[in-house]
Amino acid sequence: MTWLADTATSYDTVASSYAEFVADVLAEQPYMRAALALFAAEVDGPAVDVGCGPGHFTAHLASLGVDAAGIDLSPGMVDLARRTHPQLRFEVGSMTDLPLPAASVAGVLAFWSLIHVPDESVPAALGHFHRVLRPGGLLVIGYHVGVGTRLKTEGYGGHPMRVHVHLRQPWWLARRVRQAGFTVEAEWALDPEKPVSQAILFARRG
Repeated sequence: MTWLADTATSYDTVASSYAEFVADVLAEQPYMRAALALFAAEVDGPAVDVGCGPGHFTAHLASLGVDAAGIDLSPGMVDLARRTHPQLRFEVGSMTDLPLPAASVAGVLAFWSLIHVPDESVPAALGHFHRVLRPGGLLVIGYHVGVGTRLKTEGYGGHPMRVHVHLRQPWWLARRVRQAGFTVEAEWALDPEKPVSQAILFARRG
């Protein structure tokens, strides 16, 4: 799939600059920290951070006592995550074909990684999340709220990129999460006054 190759290459290119860009995100986002704290409190077993980037969320989960590992499409991001957090496990992989056994994790975190997956491939990704989660396992998705798709051709230090950023309405994502076999338990709106806001969805595997 072209979008997979474009996304991997783009994030290989911007890996170091992106890591600098997100270095302080948790310090500046109390509600995001609260969501991760809730995830850590509710997950009883290993968890995977899908689309982990440089591993900042994975490391934060580990600091909260979670047996957390990361998976990312970009080999450059995974290499950076391994060097930055050598005590944690990071692997290259796609959320549309997760390299994990069935029912092997108690939690899946997908923070602002599903945003690059086209609409028609979202069910496949959610299906893999459902497959790798144990019964009762928790799925938490962070995403951009809005309508439409934009092509990002430059970012993070001015480096060239070619990734599509998909904005989604809460009802749209919640419907597909339910269709994948989850029960939606909570939805948080972040920065609702901004033109492009963010949201976090919490769902449980049946």
